[in-house]
Amino acid sequence: MSTSVSAAPRHFPMGGREFVVMMALLQALQALAIDAMLPALGVMSQDLGVHDSNQRQLVVGVFLICSGLGSLFPGALADRFGRRPVLFVCLGGYVVFSLAAALMQDFTALLVMRGLAGLMSAGMIVMSMTIIRDRFQGDKMARTQSLVAMVFMIVPMIAPTLGQAVLLVADWRWIFGIMAGLGALLALWAALRLPETLHPEYRQHIEVQVIARNMGTALMNRSAFGYVFGMALVQGALFGYINSSQQLVAEQFGAGDSFPLIFGGMALAMACANLTNSRIVERFGARRVSHTALLGFIMLGAVQLWLAERGNETLWEFAPVMTLNLCLMGFLGANFASIALQPFARIAGAAASLQTFMRLVIGSALGAFIGQLYDGSARPLAFSLMAAGVVALLLVLYSERGKLFQRRHGVVPQA
Repeated sequence: MSTSVSAAPRHFPMGGREFVVMMALLQALQALAIDAMLPALGVMSQDLGVHDSNQRQLVVGVFLICSGLGSLFPGALADRFGRRPVLFVCLGGYVVFSLAAALMQDFTALLVMRGLAGLMSAGMIVMSMTIIRDRFQGDKMARTQSLVAMVFMIVPMIAPTLGQAVLLVADWRWIFGIMAGLGALLALWAALRLPETLHPEYRQHIEVQVIARNMGTALMNRSAFGYVFGMALVQGALFGYINSSQQLVAEQFGAGDSFPLIFGGMALAMACANLTNSRIVERFGARRVSHTALLGFIMLGAVQLWLAERGNETLWEFAPVMTLNLCLMGFLGANFASIALQPFARIAGAAASLQTFMRLVIGSALGAFIGQLYDGSARPLAFSLMAAGVVALLLVLYSERGKLFQRRHGVVPQA
């Protein structure tokens, strides 16, 4: 683990492993706010008088959509005021709104608190990506992000089990309390150990023209465009699975109380894929690895669709193929993100904000749409997985000017 991280400047006070774990936990708080809820959705909806089974998905969907909306501005603010102030505001908001959600007695009010918590969680995602970009570039950034993703995936492994354990001994509202407590502990750790990483010479002015120009540069850069929007579509298919997973796996396929273990096992496989990616990406290059994974993702989507269309699909047919899909996403996410951020050093915050905004807004909206298409089978999800992969491939071909598997040895011009 120490190879790429130890390449950071000597004055940086955090060791490589500590840095990776902290960045992973900043991203993982958002995953915790999603996955820990899954076992409680049925009980929560009953307590708050929700009768439409698909409506319970809004507890996840609203959070994701607001996470996307909230990611548009933190990066530009961090390019002006620094990473630490923005990070601590977002962590504080996450704690406050998580606690507020625990006190709500109305489903609509709960959704409002979830949306506000989602807005705050966006800044944690953007800041972690920006801080990593401040320290690394190229395949080293992809390797570090893969290590972060590997540690991050521990949360989806344990979060549903944590939610299930809370339900055994306490009310579902305590899940929100645990989220708030973990956010507070992480804020204290960062306050004590994380230095400011914004280079003084990269500090930007807070002017509408400057922000618009920087975001326009980040959006229209051809080498980044296909990776941002391609990952948004693939991530949307993943969110579609998360939104409908409790209904599909626990109820339709009959997993019942075993659902958290199955969900966690899939996350473990995805974490192993991220570890493997961190070991091979500097040798083969982020483009070669991710392009190969994307082709495999499309083929597995086709297999999943064939199984669903055949009828009478079982859990033991669905789960292995879905697990392989998730594993391939472990080779897509970190590499796509690092490729998309590579052209931007001076405006890393604005670029990370805009790219995260596009991925999360498109992905969460698409995921909510896919979730609402749930019809008691895996058919809508399977079609979405394959279609998202095909369109993502076309977008990557646009960014790469029709050529896949090309490794960039030179330094990409910095914005």
